Amino acid sequence: MHSSLSLLAAAGVASAATTYRLTVDTSKTFQTIDGFGFSEAFQRANQIINLKDPVRSELVDLLFNETSGVGFSILRNGIGSSPNSTQDWMNTIEPVGPAKPDDTPTYVWDGDDAGQFWIANQAWSYGVRTFYADAWSAPGFMKNNSNDAGGGYLCGSPGAPTCESGDWRKAYAEYLVQYVEYYKKNGIDITHLGFLNEPDLTTAYASMLMDGAMAADFIKVLQPVLAARGYGDSVKIACCDATGWATQRNMSRDILADASAAPLVDVFTTHLYTSKIDSPLPSEGQHAWMTEYADLGGNWSTAWFSAEAAARNDTKATAGDGLTWARNLHTGLTTGNLSAFLWWVATQDTATNGNNNEKLVLVDDAENSYIVAKRLWAFAQFSRAARPGAVRVGVDVVEATSKCKAPVNSTASGLRTIGFKNANGDVSLVAINDGAEDVPVSVHIDVAKAASVEAWATDATRDMERQAAALSPEGIVNLQAVPAHGVLSVIVRAA
Repeated sequence: MHSSLSLLAAAGVASAATTYRLTVDTSKTFQTIDGFGFSEAFQRANQIINLKDPVRSELVDLLFNETSGVGFSILRNGIGSSPNSTQDWMNTIEPVGPAKPDDTPTYVWDGDDAGQFWIANQAWSYGVRTFYADAWSAPGFMKNNSNDAGGGYLCGSPGAPTCESGDWRKAYAEYLVQYVEYYKKNGIDITHLGFLNEPDLTTAYASMLMDGAMAADFIKVLQPVLAARGYGDSVKIACCDATGWATQRNMSRDILADASAAPLVDVFTTHLYTSKIDSPLPSEGQHAWMTEYADLGGNWSTAWFSAEAAARNDTKATAGDGLTWARNLHTGLTTGNLSAFLWWVATQDTATNGNNNEKLVLVDDAENSYIVAKRLWAFAQFSRAARPGAVRVGVDVVEATSKCKAPVNSTASGLRTIGFKNANGDVSLVAINDGAEDVPVSVHIDVAKAASVEAWATDATRDMERQAAALSPEGIVNLQAVPAHGVLSVIVRAA
């Protein structure tokens, strides 16, 4: 037996405003959600570690607590390749390379992994079970340029320059799986493994070039090594963390065109710096993850919505706004059918990269303090509503007072909506209001044996603020409208 839950706009909303009926249709299903997350690569984790308690514990709780914090559920680690930890490099687990690919490697585990092992343990203690380990490059001795930085190619890749030392593809695969092994032996299960980061870009830090055909070739080398080491079923292969959606689309097509490689890759991963989402990635059942994105150009800002900049359509000035990132999340999950959306780094200090907007939290270790950007709360709205294993479901939007019950578009209503059915039976809806006025809504969700309803609002003055939402015997809950330039999430808890 199902109960129809109607969430109606509370008193105080202008009666002249159009009320929209939002119906969550759990019979319309789309992709499964794997989660939301971030990275603390390049020693960013140390900025949390160096804080003193109770501040440090408060920040960790903010990131991972799913009832009072964001509830991030994916952690992306960088697999180091650099010879040491100078600057903010991630050091390799094989600091001295053998002369030949078949020589016995000498691995070194320092128990720290540039601070990432500590943050992984914190995440694990909060129930995080999705860990994505991704390499920016192979160690320099495995590449044609003998350097883990400056691009270069993995020796032995088809079409790459020939290396006198030989073919290092299998040695690189063993290297990656050894990293997984170290985490496993120390209590953390790496669930997803990547061997590339922005393979279409050459940088002064760890970087390595590959095209789609090269990636497909390496996948066929990596999977047998994973299987031989006992990780064939538990560790999923991810590729390719291209700089933009268009580049990743092409790489995904190349991999899918290789009949032997296509079944071996589980997740197509991408960034959005050079091109944005315009349609789903090609897939033969692979999930799509956006594994790194941030406002790299803006100065540090905690703003939710910059009205003046928006009025003059200054997208550069609004790139770091919380409302912008709520929209980005919505676009990724709907237009791109993403199963995961990861911000770049959670924390950073004022000295790094000119105190730009690439972080969610500004940390000051000297003052033992931190400042939170409002975009963190945009992630919270989605991360709490859609837990790992949730399925995106349909949402119909119609004018509640209109005789015509045809769905209206987001431009007409001013709302962007998305629904989820969680693995535990909870059903949720997230609504983003693009307009300058509150939008009254009537939200209808069918849940078997509904137990309770929660509602949360985020806007310029609120950060996941609990809204009054009491379920009546008739299945009606009164709550406020979707706030102007804000986000409202509603979660109907199953008994």
